[in-house]
Amino acid sequence: MLASGAAAVAVLAVATSAPLIAYAAAPALAIACWRNLLATGAVAPFVLVRRRTELRTLARPEGRRRALWCVLAGLALAAHFGTWMPSAQLTSVATATALVATQPVWQGFIALGQGRRLPALTWIGIAVAVLGAALATGADVGFDARAVAGDLLALAGAVFAAAYTALGEQARRTISTTTYTTICYGVCALVLLVVCLASRTPLTGFTSSTWLAVIGLVVGAQLLGHSMFSYALHKIPATTVSVLILLEVPGAALIAWWWLGQVPRMAALPGLGLLLLGVAIVVLGGTRTRTPSIPPEAGPPEAGLIRTVSKRWRWFRRP
Repeated sequence: MLASGAAAVAVLAVATSAPLIAYAAAPALAIACWRNLLATGAVAPFVLVRRRTELRTLARPEGRRRALWCVLAGLALAAHFGTWMPSAQLTSVATATALVATQPVWQGFIALGQGRRLPALTWIGIAVAVLGAALATGADVGFDARAVAGDLLALAGAVFAAAYTALGEQARRTISTTTYTTICYGVCALVLLVVCLASRTPLTGFTSSTWLAVIGLVVGAQLLGHSMFSYALHKIPATTVSVLILLEVPGAALIAWWWLGQVPRMAALPGLGLLLLGVAIVVLGGTRTRTPSIPPEAGPPEAGLIRTVSKRWRWFRRP
């Protein structure tokens, strides 16, 4: 019962992400920058107190290769936030959320590039998801060029999210969750800060409601949502949780409809439905790939993010 409740809270928490981004009266890059700066600030004190020995090890020559994986993951995460968050302000919340949910599809292609075999059912899911994405984006072609740009950015965000997960998998083999998270989010925040300064994107002067939206993103999607999914994984199979995560898409659409007055475009709904069906098939088909389990690791609420992501897509790994 508690696990089911945690999963429900997590779905609701992550579903608020895109509506909050669309609601915030600030540039998406600035929101992404503050989101990661605040998240880093929430985790860094714990690491500086409890993980100082590990940090010193990463600074030595023998640890620099492991630290490099963290840095590369941070760069990929910055690219993810830098593409997906603007997409939520350019296209509809429903479409942006659905397109970024294609991450497992791109994760499959990364696994293929690494020489791993994918089940036939996974290929069927990929084909269905790609067809759904094409239909959803095609519906926006006749609607608004701005929406099409948002669709493409959301797809790019899914690709970078898959790269972030793949790189994080390498780093997490030998680095604790909290240390990895601090370095990764810190690099991501620094990159986004440089981009904002170079592009003269304002980082201050926002309304109080915008700052509340940013805090909501950190506390909701970035901390609470993934932490509850992590808790649910102790009682609910990872495959079930992965499919439940897809409920973020209709959840975000309903919140945007109720709160922002964004009525989903009817022409895009068939494509979005096929897209979600394809992703679900990819997730379910991937369970046929046997993998070793990832041992849980204790840590603060933020630790749930990486643990959840690793378990969400662990079926793309081979022994």
